[in-house]
Amino acid sequence: MTRYLAYCKGDILLTCEGSIPFGFEPPVPLKPWNQVTTLEVEGDDVKLIRLDQPVTGIDGLQMAGLRKTHAILSAEDYQLAGKGAELLYWDQNTRYCGACGAPTEWMTSISKKCPVCGKEWWPSVSTAIIVRILRADCILLVRARSFRGNRHGLVAGFLETGETLEQCVEREVREETGIQIKNLRYFASQPWPYPFGLMVGFTADYAGGELRLQKSELCEGGWFSRSNLPPIPDKASIARALIDDWINSDVSGGGSHTPSN
Repeated sequence: MTRYLAYCKGDILLTCEGSIPFGFEPPVPLKPWNQVTTLEVEGDDVKLIRLDQPVTGIDGLQMAGLRKTHAILSAEDYQLAGKGAELLYWDQNTRYCGACGAPTEWMTSISKKCPVCGKEWWPSVSTAIIVRILRADCILLVRARSFRGNRHGLVAGFLETGETLEQCVEREVREETGIQIKNLRYFASQPWPYPFGLMVGFTADYAGGELRLQKSELCEGGWFSRSNLPPIPDKASIARALIDDWINSDVSGGGSHTPSN
């Protein structure tokens, strides 16, 4: 039997028991124009489907926000669901060859080829960094203007052409907060299918400078101890793994570097 990853905008189709549908046929009737793409995962085929409308009124099935499925699916299925969403997003944005304008065709389950000029196309993931900065027994938390509610997270930003990940961390910290850091260390990475990214996590220590927030990006921020933390990101994000790692560590330890999503 085959697993079916069916999406409508930011939602994915699941069973009411909270699992990815599987069977010999698609879980819902498909229209002739509903594209079905095959993704090979460890030797098994998984079908990707883009739905026109959310599925309602079908016994045993439900639509769920992709990000919320972190608390529903297993870690492996959540990552698979994210990969499927990313590939459909990439497919939608690479329907035509960027070199000659001809319609592209799938070459493998994760690549395309132009049948006219022969140019091959592979997904290009947007890489971003995120960094936990400690000062004594406090952590630097910021609230981006794009955040909903009063949730605070960590300094983050996208990698620019021609810079290393380490240079990106130092630049983003400098631009967004005005401070300097030291003891930069890799923590972990995480696929981030919202819509098509990779988050690379780091830890660092405060080295100097006055905290001056970049007002165009951040609306709040400051140093927080474990006893006065503001609302923080949910457990789907590597930001939460970085913060939880610090919360669960000794005050002087700076984190155990064993993330748990």
